[in-house]
Amino acid sequence: MSTHDEKTPVTVLTGFLGSGKTTLVNHILTADHGHRIAVIENEFGEIPIDNALVLGGEEKIVEMSNGCCLCCTARTDLIEILQSLSERREKFDRILIETSGLADPNPVAQTFFVDDEVAKHFTLDAIVTLIDAKHIGAHLDEKGDDGVSAQAFDQIAFADRIVINKVDLVTDGELAALRDRVRGINATAEMITSTYADIDVSQILGIGAFDLTRTMADQPNWLEDTDHQHDPALMSVGVEMAGDVDQDALQAWLSSFVAQHGDDLYRLKGMVAVSGDDLRHVVQGIHRMFDVRASTPWGLEPRTSKMVFIGRDLERETLTAGLRSCVAVERDPACQLQT
Repeated sequence: MSTHDEKTPVTVLTGFLGSGKTTLVNHILTADHGHRIAVIENEFGEIPIDNALVLGGEEKIVEMSNGCCLCCTARTDLIEILQSLSERREKFDRILIETSGLADPNPVAQTFFVDDEVAKHFTLDAIVTLIDAKHIGAHLDEKGDDGVSAQAFDQIAFADRIVINKVDLVTDGELAALRDRVRGINATAEMITSTYADIDVSQILGIGAFDLTRTMADQPNWLEDTDHQHDPALMSVGVEMAGDVDQDALQAWLSSFVAQHGDDLYRLKGMVAVSGDDLRHVVQGIHRMFDVRASTPWGLEPRTSKMVFIGRDLERETLTAGLRSCVAVERDPACQLQT
């Protein structure tokens, strides 16, 4: 259970309309899984509520019937909700945020980058995206001004873990083709399958998927096999370089790159070897915000820098040249960085 000296892990659950998010949330709120979970919802839907505790205004937190969950309506700013929950942290040890079917997960994820008080008490554990195996292909193919295709792409691109739901409605061949298409949009997220969103909650909660330190430990080859047939609207570009980087040069290059290309850069993640440091450094970014911080020791494996960029109109040559420009060698302080 979480204490006031520990950060509470937060899972962001997203997925297009009809993907099965409500079914999954109902399962979490009523199943006897032993976890104490606070669920932040945009809408309650058909969720059984035993007892309501009004916090003030339109904000409401309710105790669920299984005795191990809380649920609250997200009618005000997410930061305010998290601050309210931080005062009740003895009642739960995880938080699940369900976004609406048409929501962009980006603003929710950014909350954990930009607000110091939120960062003090909570940590982003994973962005989990549910997709409807039967209908997601049609959503991705849609044309027009309603943004349906872009929203479906965004939700897949931002994911740290992808749940392909309703696999009972497609053939094995259709599922294999869908996996390949999804992998073309997001090269690094682990994919799992389900029917009626019936999954073990340990597959999506407390997985540390947003933490690349844990990703590297569980999946040491996470960057490999990234050259799939990409959908033209979105792509994943993986870049790998042996040897160390100069941290100041890396910070400068990334700052310049995201300033110019942030609108088209959905996710940035990587693990780099910093010159003069025995620790791996994790890189995480969303649009124009990024963070580079020390992680775990390298050990005996080669010191290799790996980064993945997910977005639109990305050029592999530019990204490769940019990372290579940060190699730790004697350089002019006014190094011309490629952007």
